[in-house]
Amino acid sequence: METSSLTRFSTTLAELTPTRAALVGEGTGRLQTAISTYREALRKTDRTSHPLDWAMIQNGLGNALRQLGERERDTGRLEEAVAAYHEALKDCRRERVPLDWAMIQNNLGAALRTLGMRESGTARLEEAVAAYREALKEYRPERVPLDWAMTQNNLGAALRNLGEREESTERLEEAVVAYRQALRERTPKRAPLDWAMTQNNLGNVLSSLGERRRDSSLIEASIVAYRQALQVYRRERMPLDWAMVQNNLGNALSAFGEDKGDDGMLQSAVVAYREALKEYRRDVAPLDWAMTHNNLGNALARIGEREIGTARLEEAVAAYRLALQEYTRERLPLDWAMTQNNLASALQRIGEREAGTERLEEAATAYNDALSAFIAASAIRYLQICWENRDRVLALIVERRQRAEA
Repeated sequence: METSSLTRFSTTLAELTPTRAALVGEGTGRLQTAISTYREALRKTDRTSHPLDWAMIQNGLGNALRQLGERERDTGRLEEAVAAYHEALKDCRRERVPLDWAMIQNNLGAALRTLGMRESGTARLEEAVAAYREALKEYRPERVPLDWAMTQNNLGAALRNLGEREESTERLEEAVVAYRQALRERTPKRAPLDWAMTQNNLGNVLSSLGERRRDSSLIEASIVAYRQALQVYRRERMPLDWAMVQNNLGNALSAFGEDKGDDGMLQSAVVAYREALKEYRRDVAPLDWAMTHNNLGNALARIGEREIGTARLEEAVAAYRLALQEYTRERLPLDWAMTQNNLASALQRIGEREAGTERLEEAATAYNDALSAFIAASAIRYLQICWENRDRVLALIVERRQRAEA
């Protein structure tokens, strides 16, 4: 039975930014202490007599609030950070201290982007893009090349986030340009870690753009970018970043292999995901572990659909069930529903190749579970195809039961 299954969902992690390194270095307690210290300093600093000192303290407060807000589910800290940066910009003006002004604009962009990623609309992401572009008015390559490159990288990240929410590919194309600009100054010799960071981020946007345009040459370019990043992100030095890039590489290899019908690429994707899982362990990074199992299941299922037997499909089923141990409906309802959908697709393929209805009934149950969560989340674009596949499974079950009775 031919099935037009709902696209299996794979995930790339968010872009790496300088914020990531800051978060690693600061604990929650230290950030809370820093916030108290900055607020006490603001009370003791005369804004009228020392406006630039006051502005720099506001910037420091904004940084601590932003980093703490990135750790918390509540967006309150991020809103406070945005307010602090806006206060700083009132006294730290472009015409007086242009580079400090640009630095605060960049920091403001980071807080706005994080807020935008947590909200459904695009307003905050648009504000982040605007803030980064303001910073680039003074962060010029001939003057501060590495700060310019950092801000180009951050601009690329915000543009990619915007582009993935819009129908047009214009923002994704702009993100590619921003990352390639950053790589003019972020070279392997001059700034190897920053170079690798931007190569990963460039790979993410090329992969997104390639899938949107159905252009395998862009996905192939993303594979090159991820492999470049892995020249620097070594497992022994940066295990979680190495695992992240391995997962992203697996996604690109899987997309390319599916588009070209290339089982070798799909096999390479399986290898990349299994490499990622060496460091994405459930006890260390449970959600990343679940995400990578979901993605591994996708690659195994695609291989299994091209093979005669069901061994790879059974492996895919096992991978999805592992992912569902951490992707629970209570915690992450949409991720849970997407993985339930992926599980149903694999079970459906097995059921189509086997006699009886046991696996088909399991598939129908998984599709129904996915549908209930998609309806609750008003995820309309996923519903129609999921419904159609569920109905095909139910029709096949009825057909087989009628044959058995006859």
